[in-house]
Amino acid sequence: MEEILAIEHLSKSFTIHNLDKHIEALHDINIVIKEGEFVGITGKSGSGKSTVFKCIYRTYAPQKGGIWYNSKEFGPINLMEASDREVIYLRKHEIGYVSQFLNVMPRITARELIKHAVLEKGYEEDYAEREAEKMLEHFELGRGLWDSYPVTFSGGEKLRLNIARAMVKRPRLLLLDEPTASLDYESKLKVKELIEQLIREGTTMLGIFHDLEFMANLCNRKYTMQNGKLVDTKYCSQI
Repeated sequence: MEEILAIEHLSKSFTIHNLDKHIEALHDINIVIKEGEFVGITGKSGSGKSTVFKCIYRTYAPQKGGIWYNSKEFGPINLMEASDREVIYLRKHEIGYVSQFLNVMPRITARELIKHAVLEKGYEEDYAEREAEKMLEHFELGRGLWDSYPVTFSGGEKLRLNIARAMVKRPRLLLLDEPTASLDYESKLKVKELIEQLIREGTTMLGIFHDLEFMANLCNRKYTMQNGKLVDTKYCSQI
């Protein structure tokens, strides 16, 4: 398998000016991910897990190191130095991100949100409509919600919609930041089913989980983060 992502000596810090405080969030992170792998990251809140993902997705700009992504469109590209145009393209077509929070325009319905994600990949309107409905049904979002605004949804419904929007695009690289937080057991199983399907289809995934039981027999490798460092690596059973 070829490498799809290589993080080299990544460091990230924040300065809180009004408190005159400097926080080192990440320190010398190194990790290589091969195509088709599922890598899990665990650790306490505040240990730096989500910061790693936000650096990969370019929400944050790291101070040191490199994040090399083997893009289908651009070839090997350092995400730290990629242009805004390149980052926007990669987010639309190659790299997906699922967080615990759903940020969308207030006047777009659940159906339109999923459908738009498919259209961004260049598919036709009819196909996008069918895929959106299949995904909404999979996550058991009632038909009465399909044409409603997500702002009216419960926390669990918003999270399911957020996962659906990312997974419907079947990205080459998918970042899962606590995708099962606040979900009930049945909804977690729906997420797991799609993760297993995406793995079979070749999607590479990095996932942050507090629910260790959920990760069992799912990931290829597991890293533990502590105080901004990767301190432990364990191998997990493959699917």
